[in-house]
Amino acid sequence: MTSAGINRIAASQEEVQQQLERILSSREFRLPERTRKFLEFVVTETLAGRRDYLKAFTIAQAVFGRDANFDAQQDPCVRIEAGRLRRELEHYYLTAGGTDRIIITIPKGGYAPVFDVIGGAEPADILPLEQPERPGVSGADNGQIHAARDAISRNPGGSRLSSRYWLLAAGAVIILASAAALLRQVESPSAEREAGQSANNRPTIIVERFESGSGGNLASDISRGMTDDIIEKLVRFNDIVVVTAMPRNKSGEVSSESLYALQGSVRLEGSMLRSTARLVRRADAAVIWASNYDADMTVQGIPKTQASLAGDIATAVARPFGVMFQTDTATIAGRTDAFSCILSYYSYRSEMTLQAHEVAKSCLQRAVEQMPADSNVVALLSLIHLDEFRFSYQLHTKSTVATLALAKQLAEHAVRLDPKNARALQALMLANFFDNDPAAALSAGAGAYASNPNDTEVAGEYGLRLSMSGEWDRGCTLISEAVGKNAGPRGYYEVGMALCAFMRGDTQAAELWSRMSDLNYNPMHRLVLLSILGALGKKQEAEEQLDWLRRESPALIPHIRQEVTRRLARTEDQRRFLAGIEAAGLSVQDGEAPKD
Repeated sequence: MTSAGINRIAASQEEVQQQLERILSSREFRLPERTRKFLEFVVTETLAGRRDYLKAFTIAQAVFGRDANFDAQQDPCVRIEAGRLRRELEHYYLTAGGTDRIIITIPKGGYAPVFDVIGGAEPADILPLEQPERPGVSGADNGQIHAARDAISRNPGGSRLSSRYWLLAAGAVIILASAAALLRQVESPSAEREAGQSANNRPTIIVERFESGSGGNLASDISRGMTDDIIEKLVRFNDIVVVTAMPRNKSGEVSSESLYALQGSVRLEGSMLRSTARLVRRADAAVIWASNYDADMTVQGIPKTQASLAGDIATAVARPFGVMFQTDTATIAGRTDAFSCILSYYSYRSEMTLQAHEVAKSCLQRAVEQMPADSNVVALLSLIHLDEFRFSYQLHTKSTVATLALAKQLAEHAVRLDPKNARALQALMLANFFDNDPAAALSAGAGAYASNPNDTEVAGEYGLRLSMSGEWDRGCTLISEAVGKNAGPRGYYEVGMALCAFMRGDTQAAELWSRMSDLNYNPMHRLVLLSILGALGKKQEAEEQLDWLRRESPALIPHIRQEVTRRLARTEDQRRFLAGIEAAGLSVQDGEAPKD
């Protein structure tokens, strides 16, 4: 993380130590205790003149408690934690650390940290760890821009943004100013305190060491490796917090609120690796999820089999719409903390009603006001505005250019806040796709998938956009995997499988998948079934779907061509789909362009 504004000059040990404490005490530095210990250890050893000793072996022993038999090739715990630490340091300096004078990085290829100093900055620029609340910057000619700039500058360091992040801040000001009505900063001096409380309300998962159900060193090594792999995959889900020790509040007491424990075991039976896993809610010791996993290690080898099972477990536990994200709108209404707003989004997407949409939208607006640097809530706010555009016939909203533009601005802002946040990249993918920029959409989608391939929402939506852009083979594989992992709201991705079968000419399978989808989720799902039935020559059944569309979604009918071309990029795919509509007995008219 170097730029024109940074010089590699000497910093005093006192300055570096103070910067370390600042990072560890920041709420934007969201890592479990073990990774914090990793950072503290490598910084302290470097300051003591022992940077040459910072190898995987010494770190594994000092930080992770490994014994003298540690093998970095077989146990990647140090490498995994180092990668996670690098990403989180980047996030910190893009948010709370935007004005810090000392920059701590851990260059790839080693574990010794580097201490950089911003050129031209004075030591006095280092702020006290307990920074008092500061009012927004006054004197702006435009009140909306003033509110947006104030929202951005509420992180420690106030308005004194360093030159290396000025472009980031300026872009955010423009975005927030254009949506000032929904992103205005809370005037209360307690806003920052409330934001900190909201951030801590995300569910916390303690990953306990998986037990070895078999004797011998191999089973023990696999159980340890499985635990590390699960942690590495879970931390990519931004909706949760992952720890390896029991969290305590400021009084030192153990808090069980929103706390879960992931427990499991591993045993070997010949070449078979068998694992059990369960998620326990600490508040009442209830097992809210459990499953068994089997794999033949001769197919992929031990490391890949271990990683594959870890990915399956992490996905089952942390996937959107999963066990920790199931609630209803009535339960959430009136609550304002950030995680309740995240829950409200998933609740709305499951219910798909205008009432649920308004509750989630209002909650996310407040969350963005309180936590303008939280990439996740900004991304979800982008998605909920985009839904007014893409689900307009279900929600009875206006599908306007302005709505799409706002959704795209919010998505771009979320990515700037955290360039590796899979949910932010997912939002940008969808905004670009519906803005008729498939190349940019697929680029963002590839980034989202690379950031967290175990996020079923990311994989499923990326698969849909690949398919509808004409890459049916790649896209349909991802959609199929998402369906197999119970992704999304029930019946959402099945309509994607219907399109996959339809485009490859298997109309019978297409009808089966279409009827398995939730036909009431979105009138477009009915339209897919109508086209399939038309291609099959099932006139009577097609007429039933036509009657439903005329009765429940008459506004869609004159805009069918527009909606189809908005979603299917290739001309041949559009023709196939529209031919099925025509065969069903409905004349397809040219649609009107969306109005401002």
